[in-house]
Parts: sequence; structure tokens; C-alpha cells
Amino acid sequence: MESRDAAVASAETEVNPVLVEATRGAMVESRHRAAVAVVDIEGRVVLRAGEIERPVYARSAIKPLQALALVESGAVEAFGLGAAELSLACASHNGEPRQVETVGAWLDRIGCTADDLECGAHLPYHQESLEALLRSGTEPSTLHNNCSGKHAGFLSVARHLGHPTAGYIRYDHPVQQQVLGILETLTGLDLSAGPRGIDGCGIPVLGIPLGNLALAMARFARPDDQPEARRAACRRLQQALAAEPFMIAGSGRFCTRVIEATQGRALVKTGAEGVFCGALPELGLGFALKVDDGATRAAEVVCGRVLRRLGVIGEAETAALAAVFQPTLLNRAGRTVGELRTAADCPF
Repeated sequence: MESRDAAVASAETEVNPVLVEATRGAMVESRHRAAVAVVDIEGRVVLRAGEIERPVYARSAIKPLQALALVESGAVEAFGLGAAELSLACASHNGEPRQVETVGAWLDRIGCTADDLECGAHLPYHQESLEALLRSGTEPSTLHNNCSGKHAGFLSVARHLGHPTAGYIRYDHPVQQQVLGILETLTGLDLSAGPRGIDGCGIPVLGIPLGNLALAMARFARPDDQPEARRAACRRLQQALAAEPFMIAGSGRFCTRVIEATQGRALVKTGAEGVFCGALPELGLGFALKVDDGATRAAEVVCGRVLRRLGVIGEAETAALAAVFQPTLLNRAGRTVGELRTAADCPF
């Protein structure tokens, strides 16, 4: 066996295939390279493209796995949390009023405020919500941060288990160590010595190969080999995402639209820098993908291609989701000038 460093160095010399093209007129203007792994609960690779052993930061794409700590800790019952809060714990939300208000009420329920959130503040992603906020003269708060639901979940675990709430984002905080243990169990890896960084919202991010991320999502999708508490937690989060797809993203967003269209057969989650993860409960499969240049627009096209290739999305659903699976490109005047599409020589 070659060393981890040697394996990573070797992987970095490989070139991932072009999976997405951006056209303008009759010409392909840009190309996006990506890697994809689809894995079953036994760790068998069902579908792959490109280098799937290279560590990547999954960013927000593994929020459903991180949210398992919220359910397994008993905080859900202790604070009377429902499907809306559980979906928000997995969310990269738009900052729309219902999402912001729900996080605020959740914090009040656990005896915290927006000041306890260590994720920072930014303007809403949702254009109408952004404009309404600016018209009101109100400054954006941590509640508007797309990760505020995940952070409310971490605070809930800390409150319920008696841990300090300050510093809950630190790698050595008991909440983050609990999340680390969950990720190690589901990925089948010791993550203590791997690449480590800080996410945009302040929590630790860990370098994990796509194949192992896909395995973790498969185990989330069908947790048959997990302890009963983990099985129950996975089922509860799956049900929450299917029941409240709006909360995980928001109006017009890819994740919300796909979960709605499939009625929970595909539980997909975007992450920054061109990452997507997904759980397919009926098939017992998980997938993970990474676009080399970090483009979310390409990651969504690849995600749609994977779902169609696996038969999760049928013709009617493909037609309903055409605007996100193969979006048109518009100029400033709103005229169609091109499209994003799967590359002609895509290997799957």
C-alpha cells in the first residue's frame, strides 16, 4: 500500500472528465470537469467518473449527517423540535421570512438568541427577501445566514447535554467531536489526521474522499447496519426533509425542487465549491460529486444527470425540472443566449 501522501499526490496528477458544457450560440464556450461516486451500503461502487479517492471538503453537502447529532442527543424531544427545525438543521437556506422566523423561535425555545450563533451575518440569498430587508432599513443578522439552522442545531445539542455554548464551532468542542465521531463511523475512516480547514460559517471542515462521502450517504439512506438509535435518527431526518423541503433551501432552489418533485426519493444537498451529496433511500445508494472549478451551476447539472442515470427521476419529473437540470443562459436583457448541458462525451 502506498502512503496517504503518495496516494494524494498521485491522484492529483489525474484529470477528471469534462461532464458539463456551457454553450453560447452554436459554440461550447466553457467546460467543467468533475468527479462522481455512487456507492451502496456495502461500499460497492455502482457508478463512478473521475478520481473518487482524492480528499475534498464536502462543505454544506453533509449537513444531514451532521444533523444526526441533534437527533441522537435527545435534544429534539427535549425542546419539542419538529420537521421544520430538522430540515433547517440540514439547510443552506435562502433567508426567507419563514426560515428566519423559525430559527429565531427555535433559539428562543432553547434559551438562546441570535447573538449566540457564531456563523456570522449576511444578506438573504432570496432576492425579494433581500430587497424587503433593505427597504425596511434593517441590518442582516446571524438569523439570515444560510447556515443558521445548522448552528441552532449545534447550540441545541450543547444546551441539552450541558456543554458550553460559547465556542461550539471549535474542533475540540464536545459537539464537534460528537459530529466527528458520526462522520468517522459513516465514512469508515479515521479523520483525525486528514486535511482540515474552516468552513464559511466557522465550523471545521474535513477532507474526505468522494467514495467515502458516497458511502456515508448510502448508510444514511439505508442505515440497516447501524445501531438502532442511528437508524431511528436517519429515518426521522429523511421524513423531515421530505415533509419540509422548503426549509432546506427555499423558493426556486435546486435542492427544494428536487426533493419536492421526487417526494423524498432523492434527498440532495448542495455544498460550496461545486460539491453535492445525495441519499436515495429506496435504492439504498448514496452519491457525492465535486466540480473541479467549484461551479455550483455545473454541480447541479451533474446531480441531475446522476439522478436520471439511476432512474430516480422519470420523464415527467425530468420535464418538470428541466429549468434546473439543463438551464438556459440569459443575457442582461433576458434573452436566451446559450445553455448548460451534460457534455456530449459524458461517460454515464
